[in-house]
Amino acid sequence: MTGIQETSHESYKNLYLTKFNFMLRWTLIFLIIAIVAGIFGFFGIAASAAYIAKVLFFIFIVLFIVSLIFGKKRPEV
Repeated sequence: MTGIQETSHESYKNLYLTKFNFMLRWTLIFLIIAIVAGIFGFFGIAASAAYIAKVLFFIFIVLFIVSLIFGKKRPEV
């Protein structure tokens, strides 16, 4: 029975480390994005970056709606 408890404990530990690494990776990605956005803001490129962000926003909204309409549907039983 000791082997089962150790295995269960190890799997929880591995799951925790996996989630921690996942969150750490996203934290670093957002830190880099914030630094780049700050650089754009300080050097006056913010207006063009805002325009690009607006265009990308509408493109992704359209793609989201299309994927909702034509996305994979559950088979009927």
